[in-house]
Amino acid sequence: MAAITRGVLFVHSATRAMCPHIEWAAQGVLGSRAHFEWTDQPAGNRMFRAEVAWQGRPGTGATLASALRGWEHVRYEVTEDPSFGCDGGRWMHTPSLGIFHAVTDVHGNIVVPEDRIRSVLEAGASAAELSRAMNLALGTAWDEELEPFRYAGHGAPVRWLHRVG
Repeated sequence: MAAITRGVLFVHSATRAMCPHIEWAAQGVLGSRAHFEWTDQPAGNRMFRAEVAWQGRPGTGATLASALRGWEHVRYEVTEDPSFGCDGGRWMHTPSLGIFHAVTDVHGNIVVPEDRIRSVLEAGASAAELSRAMNLALGTAWDEELEPFRYAGHGAPVRWLHRVG
């Protein structure tokens, strides 16, 4: 039996014209009729938001993030929970920054690989350089840009999708 994981697609902001394209892309990845309940996004003028919880094979989060990558004016976040033998992941995308990916632990914390930390330390980085490198590794700029859109979505409906087969 194949491992199963869960995750959530958070579309933080999209134009009305992009909504059906996002649904189509998610349907192509999730293999089921992706139904999104779009609501107004108060943090963006004439923008909409939606959240869809999903269940599928490990790697589905990466495939979903890739399917949405590169679309202008779309802010989204994909999470994938860890599963047996597989790390979790988090993908964030903003129009100005592009896409960010990080491995996550069972609590959703970003895990920074020790080799990345060592390379910064061995380079004799100053405190400012170390801070900049850690902020990049943690996706701080993406979090800062997405936070107003996340906050505006409190109380929004979530719909579960299950991949069959």
